Amino acid sequence: MTELARDMAVGVEEEFHVVDLETRQLVPRAGLLLQQLPPDRFTQELQRSVVEANTRPCTRLEDLSRELTGLRAEAVAAADGLGLGVVAAGAVPLVDAETMKISPDPRYEQMLADYQALAREQLICGTQVHAEVRDRDLAVAVTHRLAPWLPPLLALSCSSPYWMGADTGYASFRSMVWQRWPTAGPVEHFESAEEYDAMVDELVRSGVISDPGMLYFDVRPSAHVPTVELRVCDACPGWTTSC
Repeated sequence: MTELARDMAVGVEEEFHVVDLETRQLVPRAGLLLQQLPPDRFTQELQRSVVEANTRPCTRLEDLSRELTGLRAEAVAAADGLGLGVVAAGAVPLVDAETMKISPDPRYEQMLADYQALAREQLICGTQVHAEVRDRDLAVAVTHRLAPWLPPLLALSCSSPYWMGADTGYASFRSMVWQRWPTAGPVEHFESAEEYDAMVDELVRSGVISDPGMLYFDVRPSAHVPTVELRVCDACPGWTTSC
């Protein structure tokens, strides 16, 4: 490992579906589960059927691996005591869409008002990887350098062939559901952070998005921390999946 790689902090955000252990159905009970989990490591998402785990920034992959498995184990243990399971996958097969609810947050409620069915149908989970890049111009350049690797990274993570009980014929139907957002997909080319930020400001000013956090490109300079954020991957099944 090079000195540069050792010095670069990496963190991961993993989204998990919350399901009933008996019925295997997706359930809007993330709030109940989050009451049992540390709030600095777990948070709500748009749907009440999803919880998100956040690792600490790590400079060694061995430490990051321990963080990921530890957070998964913690979520599974908390869910098990409630008769719930957590599923690390892009989508789960058994869903009654009529029972799903948006999380109680003004931002999410505004997204529901603005996007309606698109927001209601975000019954999906992804994995986001943050790599520390403090120089904003360099962060924009790195997003373009990563572009050729996005298709194989998605292919390696595919875990969502089913949607609403049906086999879709896609390995990652999550990516098909996700790409309907107006800013999802590949990022266009920008020469500098100034040019990129001007594009973000115009999208917010014109009402296409309500805030910079709604830049949903497959890879992007993060809107809130000094990182490049990889967003293309499905949530990845692992040994802690409890259903």
